[in-house]
Amino acid sequence: MKVRVTVTAIVVMVVTGSGLAADWPQWQGPDRDGKSADTGLLKQWPREGPPLAWKIDKLGGGDGGPAIAAGRVFVMSNRGQEEVVWALSEKDGSEIWASPLGPAFQQRASQGKEGPGCTPTVDGERLYVEGLGGNVACLQVKDGKIIWQISMTEEFGGRVPMWSYRESPLIDGDKVIVTPGGADAILVALNKLTGETIWKAKLPDSPAGESGAPGGSGRGRRGFGGFGGGGGAAYASVIAIDFEGQRQYVQLTASTLIGVAASDGKFLWRYDKPANRMGINCTTPIFHDGMVFASSAYGAGAGLVKLSKDADGTVKAEEVYATTDMQNHHGGMILLDGCLYGASGGNEGGALVCLDFKAGKVMWDQRATAGRRAKGSLALADGLLYCRMEDGTMCLVEPNPKEYVEHGRFEQPERSRLPAWAHPVIANGKLYIRDQDVLFCYDVKAK
Repeated sequence: MKVRVTVTAIVVMVVTGSGLAADWPQWQGPDRDGKSADTGLLKQWPREGPPLAWKIDKLGGGDGGPAIAAGRVFVMSNRGQEEVVWALSEKDGSEIWASPLGPAFQQRASQGKEGPGCTPTVDGERLYVEGLGGNVACLQVKDGKIIWQISMTEEFGGRVPMWSYRESPLIDGDKVIVTPGGADAILVALNKLTGETIWKAKLPDSPAGESGAPGGSGRGRRGFGGFGGGGGAAYASVIAIDFEGQRQYVQLTASTLIGVAASDGKFLWRYDKPANRMGINCTTPIFHDGMVFASSAYGAGAGLVKLSKDADGTVKAEEVYATTDMQNHHGGMILLDGCLYGASGGNEGGALVCLDFKAGKVMWDQRATAGRRAKGSLALADGLLYCRMEDGTMCLVEPNPKEYVEHGRFEQPERSRLPAWAHPVIANGKLYIRDQDVLFCYDVKAK
C-alpha cells in the first residue's frame, strides 16, 4: 500500500462537525442533499440583488464549490502549475493558508480543464479532497499540512475519465469513500486517519439482459465519458443511506446506479436506466422513503427504484418508473415535500422542471410556459431555491408545485467566458458563488 503519511502520530479526532449550525462542510451541504440549515434569510431580493459582503480573485481555475466550516472557507483550484487547496477567512475572504498537492493534472478535454471540480469535505480537524487525476488527500484544517495522499490510479487501477475525477469524498464514521472506477475497485473505503484500504467493492458482470434490477445489462456501456472495466468512474459523488437495518453506499457510475454494503463493500444491487450510454453521469442520487432516484442527460433521463430486502439479506431494486422528463446534466436536484426540482437538459440547454417524486408526473416545466428559462444548479435554504444558471445569473425561486415563482434575480459581475458550473452555497447568512478565479460572498441575511 503506497500511502504517504506526513505525520508521525495519529490522534483520535473530535466529533465531526464545524461548530456553527448553518455551516456547509461538504458537497451539497451537511446531508449531501443540497439543503442548507440556514434560516432568517431574505425572502425577496432587491432589484440589484443582495449586497456583496466580499470577493476574492486570483483564486485559481476550477469548478469546485466552497466548503464552509468553523469560520473558514475551503476551496480547490489550479494555481499556475500546481493543484492547490485553499483556506480563507469566512469573515472577509483573506487567505489563511494555501497547500499545494502536486502538479496540476493536464486534462485533454477542453471543458473543465481549468481546475478541480471537487468540494472539500471537512471532518473536525481534518479535510479531504480529490484532484482531477485521482489524487485523494487528507489535510489538517488548522494549517493545510498534508497528512496522507494516495493515487486512485496507482493503488486501485482506476482510469481517469475523459473529464477527470470530479467527485467529492464522503466521510462516514472512520471511512473515506471514493470511486476509483477500477475493474476490481469500483468503490473503495479508506481509513480516514491513515489512508489505508479497508475494502474494495467490485461491480460483477451480468449475463446479457440481466442486471439484478430492471433496466437491462450494463455490459458494453462504457461510453467515452467514463472508462474502465466493471462500470468505470463517472462524475457523481457517493451518498450513504440506511435501509432495513443496513448501511449502504449508493453511487452513479459510468454505466449504472449501484448500492454496496458499508461494512465490507459487498455488491447489493444495480439499476442501469439512469446512466446514459456516453458515460457522462454527474448527478448525486437521492434517497427517500426506501426509494432511490437518479438522473442523467444525453437521452437517458431518470428512474426511481424501490428497495426491498429478502429474508436471506438479498437487496433488490424494483423500478417504480422511468422518465425522460428529468434529464439532469450536472446541476443537481432538490427533493422537498414530495416534489423534485431540477434542470432538465444537456448540452442543448434546458429549463427547470418540477416532478412528483413518487409518480414521476410533471408538475410544471419552464419549456412549456412563457417567460425566462435556463439550465443551472440548485441549492435550498430557508424554504427557497437558489438557482445559478450556466450564464451566471442567480435566481431566488419559490419551490411551488403549481407554477414557477421567482423572488428575485441578479447578474453576477465580472463574468468569465466559461459556463458557471460551480453550485451555489448558502451558509451562515451568506451566499457563495464561484466563477473560476473569483469567489463572491453575498449577504442574504434578513435585516
